[in-house]
Amino acid sequence: MHEEVVRARGHENVSAEHASTFEVTSDDWLTPAGDCILAVEADRVPADFAPEFVDACRDAEATITAIVEVETADGETLRERIEGRGHPELTFEGDRSHVGRTSDYVDDRTILVGADAAAEDFDRDVVAALADGGDVTFTLRVE
Repeated sequence: MHEEVVRARGHENVSAEHASTFEVTSDDWLTPAGDCILAVEADRVPADFAPEFVDACRDAEATITAIVEVETADGETLRERIEGRGHPELTFEGDRSHVGRTSDYVDDRTILVGADAAAEDFDRDVVAALADGGDVTFTLRVE
């Protein structure tokens, strides 16, 4: 198993309404149109990940798990878990954002395909904590 951990934060414009993707970005801003974005100010981008992690994700049989943990205003940690799979064309060359997709579409931002959930599937308590600007830990594991 290989793992990469990214730190980020929520934002007041997080709506998590996108039906086929979810995203964590290094940008420090978010407009209401960014309905797939869960967190901003990511301290790492796909291009920062270890070559061993990237190689493992390029196996079409690999299971990639994305875990989003957000701290609420009262100190509780809420968690959302999404499972997807690897793809031979994943490059992890994105220098701005991480995008998980329910489809098989791949670009330089794609971190997993065939996701079993998208932004709209997130528990609304998690989304509320993200919209409150909570601290986020975004963990990717590949097996």
